[in-house]
Amino acid sequence: MRIDIVTIFPEFFDVLDISLLGKARQSGIIELGVHNLRDYTHDRHRTVDDTPYGGGAGMVMKPEPWGEAFDAILEGEVDAKTADGPVLIFPSPAGEQFTQAIARELAEEEHLVFGCGRYEGIDQRVFDHYATKGRVRLLSLGDYVLNGGEVAVMAMIEAVGRLIPGVVGNPQSLVEESHEDGLLEYPSYTKPASWRELEVPPVLLSGNHGAIATWRHEQQVERTRRVRPDLLAQHPDEA
Repeated sequence: MRIDIVTIFPEFFDVLDISLLGKARQSGIIELGVHNLRDYTHDRHRTVDDTPYGGGAGMVMKPEPWGEAFDAILEGEVDAKTADGPVLIFPSPAGEQFTQAIARELAEEEHLVFGCGRYEGIDQRVFDHYATKGRVRLLSLGDYVLNGGEVAVMAMIEAVGRLIPGVVGNPQSLVEESHEDGLLEYPSYTKPASWRELEVPPVLLSGNHGAIATWRHEQQVERTRRVRPDLLAQHPDEA
């Protein structure tokens, strides 16, 4: 997969050189390009923002640098409207909620392009223009506001990247995680069996794999009911 990121803080993404995603880059599973939006400005101050039309607090990111950046990244690409074309993703509190299901969808794409907004956001015409040329998605991590899109993009790349075949060593570990089946993950334990007067549940020491599977499922349902009861709407038999 190819991933391109446009940001005014390219150094923010140096962390992608470490851990599993760093190894995936080294092995060629993921190809990453980080682009400084200010490189696509033409004034000595490298200005990327201006006051909003209609008044209001804050500044809005100008469309011209974004247009030049995306045009350069997408040059020569297959039409993004096709299934083979790139997807342009913008973190936004006004977007649809980013979920594990969306992460799985994006992990099957060949090219993702992320735009990290700042200030009061990006001029709406950037979204409108590229929506006529390809697939544009505004995605939100949740019902809160961040200072910029970099943190959200990092979270999305982490969630998507680990689902790409070959990134995680044991693919089975992905199957049993929270949200993969619509439920939260069961609690995990390791050695020692007793720690500070707290014991590992006996069923996990029994060697009875059927009983262990039943216990783990029950724990998933109980935890989901307690922490995220909204998710149980997808599992009426468990509610």
